[in-house]
Amino acid sequence: MKSYLHAFAMCQSMFCAIPCPWKLWDEKARDKMLLALPWVGLEIGALWAALAWLTAYLGLPGPVRGLLLCAFPYVITGSIHLDGFMDVCDAVGSCRCAERRREILKDPHVGSFAVIGLGLVLLSQFALLVSAAEDAGGVLLLLPAVSRCCSALAITGLKPMPTSQYAAQNPSRARLWLLGILLALLLGVGALLLGAEALALAGCAAGYGLALRRGYRSLGGMNGDIAGYALTIGELCGIGTYVVTAGGWL
Repeated sequence: MKSYLHAFAMCQSMFCAIPCPWKLWDEKARDKMLLALPWVGLEIGALWAALAWLTAYLGLPGPVRGLLLCAFPYVITGSIHLDGFMDVCDAVGSCRCAERRREILKDPHVGSFAVIGLGLVLLSQFALLVSAAEDAGGVLLLLPAVSRCCSALAITGLKPMPTSQYAAQNPSRARLWLLGILLALLLGVGALLLGAEALALAGCAAGYGLALRRGYRSLGGMNGDIAGYALTIGELCGIGTYVVTAGGWL
């Protein structure tokens, strides 16, 4: 049990900007970090939902509310996933051979495709959150947990790039089953709590899968940047699905 608590603390320190009281690194718990990722997502989602409810309670203007809700997931994660999104945009957008794409992926310089992708994703998320109903907190609560569960599944189950920090991990069928069950539970709880609005969670998972397919096939392997790329697009698709369903367009 202690190693799982260490794994959660390590995961929060790495993937979340919320100060963690435990400053530790336990190498024995490293392989359990991905199991903790959805729970870190649930923590982020709880704060995102609280912000949504607070802005609605205060009656903030739509654009201000949209700006706060749009910026929150990037600020709370230190933009680590958005950084991966930009890296993959540059690599995949270059349309070069796979080897050259992987070189571009590791290039610390920001290219034009990253800037274009960043602008589009920020504008899209802002517009969708301005359009979202004031009671969107329930969706925002579960959305980060679903997206991070998808990331944990992808990193655990797919072939890593040789240069990935996950290349040394040992694939575990039991871990895949646990993560798969957790994803199903999140979707099931969402359906019970949110009704038709839970389609947003399915939209997030579907968007994640499509983005993952593009990044994985283009770069010939899995790594943290691709996970961040797919997570960013998946959450955007989830919010978009929510706006469509809550607006009665379906």
